[in-house]
Amino acid sequence: MLPRHRLRQIVNYVNLATPLGLLVAFVGRANFTRVENGLIVAEGYRYAFPKAGAFTVGNVIITRATIARLRARWPDIVAHEAAHSSQWAWLGPLFLPLYLGWTTWSSFRTGDRASRNYLERWAGLTRGGYTEHPIRRLWIRHK
Repeated sequence: MLPRHRLRQIVNYVNLATPLGLLVAFVGRANFTRVENGLIVAEGYRYAFPKAGAFTVGNVIITRATIARLRARWPDIVAHEAAHSSQWAWLGPLFLPLYLGWTTWSSFRTGDRASRNYLERWAGLTRGGYTEHPIRRLWIRHK
């Protein structure tokens, strides 16, 4: 494991993001598998919330799918979710309110939760399976 991945792993344990991710996955009755770069995949998560193919809490990638089903897109999914793991390390407990704020802003501006979500853009929209939506006008000018 590269030193930066080890550092991310340590920081996400210290800021309690990874223990929270493990708890969320455990409550969702997911099965755990260690993968590259200090990440853990929790597959078979049983709840419909949040509406995402996968989501990351600390170093834990949580998905309703199985790793086998994700294999075709595996490099992109891991790269995208690893970026979110790094965001958790950088932002700590601020990650969740910032993510929710950016999701609200993006939904308001585009009708899509990811298009203008800065944290999703930083992680790579297309790697995460998102498509970019245009910004909607906030008002209509009358002549």
